[in-house]
Amino acid sequence: MRFYVSTAFLDTAEAVEIARAADDLGYDGMAIPDHVINLETLQTPYPYTKDGRRRWESFTDWPDPWVMIGAIALATRRLRFVTTVYLPAMRDPFSAAKAIGTAAVLAGGRLELGIGVGWCREEFELLGQQFERRGKRTDEMLELMKALWAPGWTEFDGEFYRAPRLEMEPTPPPIPVYVGGLSEVALRRAARHDGWVGDLITTDDALRRADRLRELRAESGLSMDDFAVLTPLVDAFTPEHYARAEAGGVTGIITMPWMFYTPESATLAQKIEGMRRFREDQGLG
Repeated sequence: MRFYVSTAFLDTAEAVEIARAADDLGYDGMAIPDHVINLETLQTPYPYTKDGRRRWESFTDWPDPWVMIGAIALATRRLRFVTTVYLPAMRDPFSAAKAIGTAAVLAGGRLELGIGVGWCREEFELLGQQFERRGKRTDEMLELMKALWAPGWTEFDGEFYRAPRLEMEPTPPPIPVYVGGLSEVALRRAARHDGWVGDLITTDDALRRADRLRELRAESGLSMDDFAVLTPLVDAFTPEHYARAEAGGVTGIITMPWMFYTPESATLAQKIEGMRRFREDQGLG
């Protein structure tokens, strides 16, 4: 089982020290979320809470994930980095491919690209991107970006995006693609790639989705070998809980370990101490 420390709602100024501590303490990775802006008023309901309200307060930090990964990659040795999740269809594919590829080079192959199709119409529109057909555009963007990351010349002629003969450097090391989302469509998209990223769900919900991913992969003649199943779990906090999740196919846990031991107002030192205690309590220290 791998453990990723989430930077969600974290003060950006603390991120490098949290990453250094995670690296030193033996955590496997950092999970970095993505929003460009946070609008005061939305017509679109937030899909991951029962009442449609956002989980975060106004003026919460949402740093750019690729700037963040570039910084913490250079401050760590072995830590991996996954976006939870980045929305390609909210950007143009060339700028996105350049930022992701550069971060992957700086991270020395430690980058895992977690993507989603997005839920906030207003954020798409503000960035000048069409909200409709965002799933199809995401699929095509991934195809184009993989071509841009390959060495040599590239040409592309798709339904939404076209590229004349061109090259984009630096060429990054391989970048696995994980797909986030809880819907059947999201699971089907994830099964075609290298992994799945979940949301705050119970272990039973995670295991049901792991089973479904196994079925979908089998339908295409694919195994679960090297397929990542990463998710936060709302009801797991002991070694036995995590062992059950791992036995059912969950390969990685996304967590804020200090939350088990400290108040929301915890200092940086308290957060790092919480990270240390979590490792010890899980028998990982």
